[in-house]
Order: sequence, then structure tokens, then C-alpha cells
Amino acid sequence: MKKALLLGIAGSFFFAFTFLLNRSMNLSGGNWIWSASLRYLFMLPLLALLVRRRYPLKHVHRIIWKSPGYWLLWSTVGFGLFYAPLTYAGDYGESWLIAASWQMTIVMGLLLSPFFRQRIPFMNLLASALILLGVFLLQFHRLSGTDLRLTLFTLLPILIAAISYPLGNRKMMTLENTGLSTLDRTYGMTLCSLPFWIMLFVWGLFQEGLPSAGQAFQSLLVALFSGVAATLLFLKATDFVKNNHRRLAVIESTQSGEVLFTLLGGIWFLRDPSPDSMGFLGIFLIISGMIWNSCQSGISRKKE
Repeated sequence: MKKALLLGIAGSFFFAFTFLLNRSMNLSGGNWIWSASLRYLFMLPLLALLVRRRYPLKHVHRIIWKSPGYWLLWSTVGFGLFYAPLTYAGDYGESWLIAASWQMTIVMGLLLSPFFRQRIPFMNLLASALILLGVFLLQFHRLSGTDLRLTLFTLLPILIAAISYPLGNRKMMTLENTGLSTLDRTYGMTLCSLPFWIMLFVWGLFQEGLPSAGQAFQSLLVALFSGVAATLLFLKATDFVKNNHRRLAVIESTQSGEVLFTLLGGIWFLRDPSPDSMGFLGIFLIISGMIWNSCQSGISRKKE
């Protein structure tokens, strides 16, 4: 359990690099188009190398060709309409603000449950309400005057991302008899979202010209740290405790650490302004809601 816990915390640490590096690229004048498209363009060969360690890539490709339209649609929703709006929002808020507000995806994932013939557990709903209250308190100081525009440009893209991510991923998980692992599916979805990223890349060329070497390098770091390292660490952590629902819930709750790591990194290294007292209360409520939601999910799985 101790090893799984450390791996889960390490995963949340590397997930935080998404928000920190995206913010760093924005502060140095980089465009969100490159932050979004380059991450997935760099991720594809990295994931391909990892999948090939187990078996030939044609194993995944053969499964994709059984329903290519389905893969293209929901991969674009799950990855394209998730990450592009999230990086766009990063132009209008501090790294910790984006990381904490992104936890709305837990709420949206819960509210999507009826569309997949699943009921919404009441206690999880209460935990989600706590998360939403925390997000509201984070944005409270911006809900007046000229800051209202910044709030809308931050929250609306994050809301789109928070709906798209669980919707696209759950749609892909409903495919039966694929025999794919999470890593295989991630590679397949990255491959099938490629047309979206190529179109965004071409649009960026017309709008901005080529990205700077610095932004390309930082995008590569996001792909390595968040897209590969964090994902593998978290999956490895859950594998250690997958047969114990209570421990699995604890490991899942370690993802709340990405909010804290982003907060500290943003303030110390990027000179982001720290939250006010209302903002700190909001972050506390978000993290509490995430941990509560994970624990309740663990109890639900155990009953099943």
C-alpha cells in the first residue's frame, strides 16, 4: 500500500506539470494552439514505443479499423475538445486556478452517469457539490467589473473540457471485446485524434507562424511528464491495489495532490499571485470533495 501511495502522489506531481508548463508558455508569449497540438503530436510516438514493448502496433490498429468512425469521433471529443479548451483557458488564469477549476470534470463525469445507464449516488453528488462550491469561491474575486470577462473566458472553456473528457473516454470504454489496456486505448485515442491536432497545427501556422524552440521544448516536457510519466505512475499505483476497493479509493484521491503541487509551483517558480482567503477556502473544499468522492466510490465498488 505504501508503494502504491507514493506512486499515486508521484503521478499527481507529474500531472501538475500540465498546468505549470502551459502557464509558463503563456507568460513567455507562446500561443495556446502550440501548447495544445504539440503535446499530442509529441505524445503519439512516445506512446507507440511503449505499446510496441508488449506487441506489434497492428494489434491496436486492427481493433480501430473495426469501427473507425466511432474511434475518430469520440477520440476527438475525449482528447481534442478536452485539451484544446483547457489550454485556451490557461491564457486567462493562474496555473493553480486552472488546475483547481479543472476538477469540475469529476462533477461532470458524475452527472453524465444517467446517459450510460448508471445511477448517481447521493453521497457522490454531495461531494461534487462541495467541489462546485470550491470552484465558485476560487472565482469569487473575479465575478465583478472587468474580471467577469476573464472569469467567462476561463470557466466556459474548462466546462467544455470537463464534459468532453469523461464523455469521450466513457464512450470509448463502452466498446466491447476490444481487449485493450488503458495504455493501448490511450495510444489509439491519441492516434485517432490526430486529424484534429493536425488541423489545429495548420491553423497555428497561418495565425502565428512556427512555434518558438522554447515552446516546442516545453510542450515535449508536458508530453513526457504529464502524458506519459504521470499516466503510467498512476496506472501502476492502481494496479497494486486493484483488488481492494478501499485502498483503490485512497490511491484515486491522491490526484487531489496536483492542485497543491500546481499551487506551490505556480507561486514559487512562475510568480503567480497567491489565492486570497476565499481562494484558499475554495481549494480546501475542492480537495476535500475529491477525497470524499474517491472514498464514496470505493465504498460503492465494494458493495457491488
